[in-house]
Amino acid sequence: MLSVRSAAAGKTRNCPHCKAVILDSASVCPGCRHHLKFGNEAAQREASVEHALRVEGTIVPKDDNPSEYCIVITVANERGQEVARQIVNVGFLQASEKRTFKLSVDMYPVKPITPQKRN
Repeated sequence: MLSVRSAAAGKTRNCPHCKAVILDSASVCPGCRHHLKFGNEAAQREASVEHALRVEGTIVPKDDNPSEYCIVITVANERGQEVARQIVNVGFLQASEKRTFKLSVDMYPVKPITPQKRN
């Protein structure tokens, strides 16, 4: 079976607003949420998003003792090999504090390239 994929699939660029690395095809920056592309195609892309994963959790210091925390996100391929690892944030919590964390993975369909006829 032949899989068709866009030539630009997975291509990245920097958001002009927050400078985060984002997909070149993004209509809205997932970091700062600024709009990057406008029009029908951009609206269709945002409407086609699939929320593949959403996780939310809250941490509080154990036993009313101050605690430090470190948030690490790891991405692995289908063979379990680590392809990316990022420390997102570190911090300190007093006994009376708490932090809530949200993780989401959004997936967008890729338009296949249609061969153009040559005259």
